[in-house]
Amino acid sequence: MGALALGLMSGTSCDGISAALVRFQGRTLRVVAEHTQPYPERLARLLRLGPRLSARELSSLNMELGEQFARAALRLLRQAGVAPRRVAVIGSHGHTIYHGPSDPVPSTLQIGEPAVIAQRTGRCVVADFRPRDLAAGGEGAPLVPCFDEAFFGGGAVRALANIGGIANVTVVGRRVRTVAFDTGPGNCLIDLMASRATRGRARYDAHGRLARQGRIDQCAVERLWRHPYFRKSPPKSTGPELFNDALLRQTFGSRLATAPADVLATVTYFTASSMARSLRRFIPHRLAEVIISGGGVRNRTLMQHLARFLAPVPVCSIERYGIPAQAKEPAAFAFLAWRALQGRVNHLPHTTGARSACVLGALVPGAR
Repeated sequence: MGALALGLMSGTSCDGISAALVRFQGRTLRVVAEHTQPYPERLARLLRLGPRLSARELSSLNMELGEQFARAALRLLRQAGVAPRRVAVIGSHGHTIYHGPSDPVPSTLQIGEPAVIAQRTGRCVVADFRPRDLAAGGEGAPLVPCFDEAFFGGGAVRALANIGGIANVTVVGRRVRTVAFDTGPGNCLIDLMASRATRGRARYDAHGRLARQGRIDQCAVERLWRHPYFRKSPPKSTGPELFNDALLRQTFGSRLATAPADVLATVTYFTASSMARSLRRFIPHRLAEVIISGGGVRNRTLMQHLARFLAPVPVCSIERYGIPAQAKEPAAFAFLAWRALQGRVNHLPHTTGARSACVLGALVPGAR
């Protein structure tokens, strides 16, 4: 029958909690159920303010988010008709408030208290995956490549790109060493501009419709591409610490207010361009396919740009392989938690820069 594990993920886009219930058996998996629970606007706003909150506010938000994660897990189990006791483990990525692997004292902070999740669900929870990799000298990211290699590494050379707030890519295949890194912005700049363009009425550009109404500024695209992050070789990771509203103000100035549709069109184009350029710069292999997951799959304009930039390599959604687009990352953290529960290595040190292989994650026991 295999093992049932549940994964929880909150990305840098602050749009909601993605949950996936997954059955693992050998080198195969099946997503039994999945659901994305949007955040209430008040909570989304607090998460976006995260790095600027006081210690008291952040402590409170950590506990509140733990409650939200627990509700998402229990809702998914009810949806699937699965009793919590049948779940071997819950893997919670948490929500990243800060990620600073290059700081003088490398650090990373994910919130969403796992003790609350364990208490409410009665199940064992594995969380805080990133700090152990940092402690071993790594970037603390990307961690999903362990999942990508396990389930996609036996065939042709393919790139698996996830477009959440930040875009990341893993290249796997038979007889090639897995390469993985964050390419740069995913939905983060697009979401910021969608909110500006609609005066806060929209959190994201549905299907890329707004971006299609603007004109692309190629000079701004090249200015963005000159950001030092794109010249840095893997292993590397990034977040909203680099790709944020300050970067938009620096690049576009007054046009943020006077021509928001043009800026949105430009950052959508740039997001696809930076992903394609990064693949060409750092991946020496000929790719058979590029498989996309995450919320970016729903942005048709972004996907069209990607298909054009990567041609003749075909670009497809991970849904072709039976994994819902939003379920890929929570499924990956369910897998990492399942491996942690078995005491097995659950990262690829050469993709994060860690000096040694570790079992990542802190375990909170469930009910007896």
